[in-house]
Amino acid sequence: MSTNKNALRKKYRSLRNEISAEELEDKSLAIANNLSKLPIWGNQYFHVFLPILSLREVNTENILHLLAGKDKEVVISKSDFDTRKMTHFLLTDSTKIKVNSYGIPEPVNGLEVPSNKIDVVIVPLLAYDKKGNRVGYGKGFYDAFLASCRADVTKIGVSFFEPEQQFDGLLETDVALDYCVTPDTVYEFS
Repeated sequence: MSTNKNALRKKYRSLRNEISAEELEDKSLAIANNLSKLPIWGNQYFHVFLPILSLREVNTENILHLLAGKDKEVVISKSDFDTRKMTHFLLTDSTKIKVNSYGIPEPVNGLEVPSNKIDVVIVPLLAYDKKGNRVGYGKGFYDAFLASCRADVTKIGVSFFEPEQQFDGLLETDVALDYCVTPDTVYEFS
């Protein structure tokens, strides 16, 4: 039995809202620990999303600490809701972060990084299936961004939840994940 994307968005927003603040932090740390087991550490440029706290996204702070400890370059994005495009910036000690009107923490300015330089992308999502297809918020920002990356970029979803069997409504523009990391498991998709 498969479900459509809108039903999944509703289901997983609701499930996220049931997670306590303490549980969110514990699960986010477990995700970072599982991420450390992936064969990705020969890469240098890692794109990480900064979480929308009001939507109870995976807190990527532990992932940022992990990357800093491994001396990796961290790239974060700024979204343009008119063009539906993202601009990517190197995260440095001097990067100023401001929360936009959608609740997304974004860099104010900085050194721009072209998407073809990025090796690994940590992808936010609401749901995903056993083939690595993901359901985001429906604006297409990440699908467009991932399509602009090199063909060999590693795409890693992070989720508090296990995968759905499958879902309906996949678009040609949807980009599948290579992995999804949960607090308990690492899923690898081929």
